[in-house]
Formats: sequence, C-alpha cells, structure tokens
Amino acid sequence: MKKTSLYSSRITGTGSVFPKKIMSNDEISKLVDTNNEWILERTGIRERRIAAPGDPHETNSAMSARASLMALDMAGKTAADVDLIVYATCTPDTLVPSASSYLQHLLGAKNAGVMDVNAACSGFLYALTTADMFVRAGQKKCVLVIGAEVLSSYVNWQDRGSCILFGDGAGAVVIERTDYENPSRIYSSHLGADGQFTDLIICPAGGSKQPVTAEVIESAGHKITLKGREVFKVAVKTLADYATEALDSNGFKISDLDWFIPHQANLRIIEAVANRLDFPMSKTLVNIERYGNTSAATIPTMLDEAVRDGRIKKGHLLVMDVFGAGLTYGSVCLRW
Repeated sequence: MKKTSLYSSRITGTGSVFPKKIMSNDEISKLVDTNNEWILERTGIRERRIAAPGDPHETNSAMSARASLMALDMAGKTAADVDLIVYATCTPDTLVPSASSYLQHLLGAKNAGVMDVNAACSGFLYALTTADMFVRAGQKKCVLVIGAEVLSSYVNWQDRGSCILFGDGAGAVVIERTDYENPSRIYSSHLGADGQFTDLIICPAGGSKQPVTAEVIESAGHKITLKGREVFKVAVKTLADYATEALDSNGFKISDLDWFIPHQANLRIIEAVANRLDFPMSKTLVNIERYGNTSAATIPTMLDEAVRDGRIKKGHLLVMDVFGAGLTYGSVCLRW
C-alpha cells in the first residue's frame, strides 16, 4: 500500500459491557406470536441483553463509560491521555447534547474533543476510520472509539419481524499512534453507502421531519421497522464485496486472513457471506446467539471478547465488515 503518512494507528485496548437482563426467545414468545425454534432457525439468536429503563448504570453513556475504562486499562492509559472521543450510536441518551459529551464527563476526559457518528450498525467502523484519519494526519495521539446502543428503547415489541433481532450493549477501543511500518496497525478502511435503500431499516418519526405526537406513538411510528428479505439480499453481496476490497487493496488473499469479524445482524447472513467468500465459519467470529444485533456495538464487543479469551493473538490478520441502515457499509483491515 502506498505510503501516505508518517504515522499509522493501532488498537491497544478493548472493552465491552452488556446490561444484566437476559431476554430469551421464550420470553419474546409471550409478547408476539413466535417461538424459540422459529427465531433460532431464522436468525441464530437465542437471547439478547436488555437495558433496564431508568437505571442510571445502563444508559448508553454509562455502559460506554465502563467499557471505555476497560479499554483504557488494557492500553495502559487514563482518561487524561485521551485527546479525542469518537462515539458511534443511533440511540444516544439525548439528541442534544451528544453521547460523547456525556461520556467525556463520566470519564473526566477533559483533554478530549468529542463527536458522535450515526451510521447505524456501520457506525463503529465509521468512527474507527475517523479516529484513524486523525491519527494518520498527526492531529491526535490517543483516541477513544465507542460503539454503543440501547436499541430496546426503539423496538416495537408487537412487531415479530424486528423485536426478535435487537439487543443492547457497548464496546470501546483505544486507538494510538504508531510508526507507519509497524506490522500491528490498521492497514485500510473502506466506507460506502446507498441512500436509495433508506426505507429498508428506518425509525420514521422522532426527527425534525416527523416529530413525535400522540398519533405517532399510537401507530408506533417512533419505533424501528425493517424489510428483512430485502436487507438480506443487499447485505450478503455488500459484506462479501467489502471484505474482498479490504483484502485486495492490501495485497492479501482470503487464505491470509486469520479472523473475519462481520456485523452480527443475522447468523444466516453471516453464513451466506462466509460461503460467498469461501471462508470457514470456524474462523468467523460470532456471538449473535447470546447478544442479538446490538448495531454499532456488535463489532467492538465481539472484538473485545475474542481478544480477552485469547482467540485473537498478536500478528493475526483481521477484517471487520459491516452494513447498516442508510444503507451504509464498511470494512477495515488490520493486523493485531
């Protein structure tokens, strides 16, 4: 890859946090006409974590703060070392101010600038890419990147097609400056979008276009809706294409890859992508069975799990691959 900077960036710490409450498929079957076998067969999900409404320890920013402290500890850093926070979420504590502002205060990271990124399920890789660019440009040395969601607050628990999918959680990574030639670094990022598919995954009301009214609440217009079959078709091709692009642009082959970390949206999508790439599921990191789709949190929480249990080791080549509402897409290639 052509040298474009004196610096590169690398991930030096990871952390993840989930709410205490576990909601099983059997519990969901008490809310809508479904059952464990139906959900498991179509999604690969057995259970998900649900934040307790009103619990100050399970807000988006509170879970992110705990995940951030874990990541900082692994990296050997403190909040004072952080000079930028990039926070990916589509379910912030409040629309104004930003989730990153709350997090900065909770951590006491007074030296950090803050920003939020909303690319839905693709958000973490958009945030990671933003952090990487700041580091490569020589502007920042230590960046905290968050992917966190409390999707349960936007789920329509009477909609069988969507309520079975989503869960809550928060993941964090620390990004630090390193030498451009350091083998352990982020090699490249690849981001894309196709706005013609904005209606496939959408929360219609709650923004300036359609404020929340009593009528909107009655019709659940402020909740997530999705067109699952259409999403499946677009997601499989796009995830495969972006994973291939990440490898090809750095001169790697699929056989060079140690771990593939796809967005945990649906196990059937993940299996179809692995098959399309001719890549083994045994080297594809998956935890959707236990957590469901946590949107921007799926990649950082899966990464943290695999780092902490020893599956990801120094020198391993990784590709992280996502799609989300918008539709947005992205992949990142790095060596641990």
